[in-house]
Amino acid sequence: MHTLVHPEVIEASISGLFKTALMILGALILLRFLGRVMIAKRNLDEERANLAREKEFVRERNEKLKNFGKVSVSKSTPKGDVQDVDYEEIK
Repeated sequence: MHTLVHPEVIEASISGLFKTALMILGALILLRFLGRVMIAKRNLDEERANLAREKEFVRERNEKLKNFGKVSVSKSTPKGDVQDVDYEEIK
């Protein structure tokens, strides 16, 4: 009587199944590692951007505190947030 499945085929398929399972597991571990690296890179970039914004804020605040209460007249375009107001001449 002939059997449809030979023992060698079963052995080969078990080893193939084991190899395939290991490859899938390795791929999942690699993807997880790459995901964590990308998250860490994004966090570092975000932290650098936050530090740059904070330094710019401190620089601008110090400049405004240094010039607080002083009046300057210039023909060039003023820096910062300046309002142009109307005035009346006194005779």
